[in-house]
Amino acid sequence: MRRTCVFFHAHPDDEALLTAGTMARLAAEGHRVVLVVATAGERGLTAEAGEPLGEVRTAELHASARALGCHRVVLLGYEDSGLDGAAPGGFARADLATAAAELAELLRQEGADLLTVYDPAGGYGHPDHVQVHRVGVEAARLAGTPVVLEATVDRDLLLRALRPITRWRLAPRALDVTRFETAYAGRAEITHRVDVRAHTRAKRASMAAHATQTTGGDSVRTLAALLRLPRPLFRRVMGTEWYVRRDLPPGTALGHPLDHWPEPRPRVAAPATDAAAGV
Repeated sequence: MRRTCVFFHAHPDDEALLTAGTMARLAAEGHRVVLVVATAGERGLTAEAGEPLGEVRTAELHASARALGCHRVVLLGYEDSGLDGAAPGGFARADLATAAAELAELLRQEGADLLTVYDPAGGYGHPDHVQVHRVGVEAARLAGTPVVLEATVDRDLLLRALRPITRWRLAPRALDVTRFETAYAGRAEITHRVDVRAHTRAKRASMAAHATQTTGGDSVRTLAALLRLPRPLFRRVMGTEWYVRRDLPPGTALGHPLDHWPEPRPRVAAPATDAAAGV
């Protein structure tokens, strides 16, 4: 059965790092994939863009979406809050009820079957990511979207990989491994481990589309470091994506985002058209 799957992110390039493989897999399987992004990422760290950063990153977002096979891209138009969340008009400070109602209307228009957000901590704590969780969960409740998945990372696996790199002094000096000890989700919480190895070519193309995010200041960014991996190693490192579904017991081992579908319930939704598609 064809499902409509909405992926909600804070900034352009977030989709590439956390959910791109899942998006490409669902699109390849014939499901409708809609990418919703709260901000244009205009306060992100970057190399010289040459044009207003928000405009450049929006163009990069559409290129990423094409690589993944998305059917529609929607930018909600909020301001990027910045890493400290201090921007007065930033998404992190948006009224929760208003933002959730706006997203809920989109979910109804699309007849969304699934929505992805972030975990409650916003992964690594970015204020806009935390707000994505809050807004998304409330919007799904308002719209009656039956499945909400929290995109995350296996924290146990991440720490196991980072600690030797730090010990051998292969990581940038600015990397503080201890901040990841409370980031993302522990292995026991994770309910979905999605195999996306067959779609890492699309995932890599999605990441490569975000050229402005490969550098920022004097440091090499995560995205750039991952793109430097040889393709076989990239496929191994980036071949799994993780999610938490709160209506399932922690530790449930599912391999597909649409596994264990809930019992049907009444829905108030109209089928969407592609007329407004921005991909």
